Amino acid sequence: MRQNLRGKDFLAFKDMNREEIEFLTDLSLSLKQKWVSREPHEYFKGQVWAALFEKNSTRTRNAFERAAADLGIKVVYLRPDEMQMTRGEPLKDTARILDRYFDGLFIRTFGHEIVEECSDWMRVPVINGLTALAHPTQGIADLMTIKEKKGRLTDLKICYVGNLYNVAYTTMIFAATFGMDLSIVVPEGLKANPEILAETERRAKISGAHIEFTQDFDKALKDADIVYGMSQYSMGQSDEEVAALKAAFKPYLIDAEAMSKAKPDAIFMHCLPAYRDLEVTDEVMESEQSVIFDQGENRMHSIKAIIAAYAN
Repeated sequence: MRQNLRGKDFLAFKDMNREEIEFLTDLSLSLKQKWVSREPHEYFKGQVWAALFEKNSTRTRNAFERAAADLGIKVVYLRPDEMQMTRGEPLKDTARILDRYFDGLFIRTFGHEIVEECSDWMRVPVINGLTALAHPTQGIADLMTIKEKKGRLTDLKICYVGNLYNVAYTTMIFAATFGMDLSIVVPEGLKANPEILAETERRAKISGAHIEFTQDFDKALKDADIVYGMSQYSMGQSDEEVAALKAAFKPYLIDAEAMSKAKPDAIFMHCLPAYRDLEVTDEVMESEQSVIFDQGENRMHSIKAIIAAYAN
């Protein structure tokens, strides 16, 4: 599988098959064991990668830099405000120059078309650290966490509460891919991206996954193995949009009562940052059911595996 991925780009789960996603999940778990045992794994010593972050980041940036360091890779952080793109240089010109300087590009940005354009113009691997449409490094970390805590990636139900954005779309694709049932709790009126929805439905027909959007929180929680909380709004939305979304999501606070309606051994997940007592209570965040910090650590291991699989 490594030979099939080497030198390619890692942009979104919608572009990947089940075998590729499962391979990266298992590789992440394997590299985590090497990290725990302090076994050296500087597989790419001498490589230099660029990190272009157009959106703020705590977990993604630090996870990437630590993962790269463990693999022996030097990282050059690129500040968008210091680059000529801010004065109108076309992305295709920037991408072709970066392609000649670096062994890979890790990019966290806004529109998914930006990472796709980088992929079109660059020969070195492009790794998507987040776009509006996809958060695939988070997706691998989530699958790692689920496999660690539940021992499997099939015969599970996820209750997802949050806005329809990158993490939701990534979760939709992986749930449909592995045959997990997924109940997405969103206020009436929020609609999923048509391309992602169509791909989710296509995969669900193959796997037998049941994917639904609902305003019935209790129904979504019933028999859930995983309760996944997520942001109600995203960076860049107006104050009016944020206020409206907060009000619409208010009935869907994940508190101890909500968790009691899921399976007794249900786990709570969140990609973080979480707005405590808006999306989820402090009590749930700090409970024994919460696996958010294991999940957060797994970001580092998932990114490491992705680089290891795709690097030349």
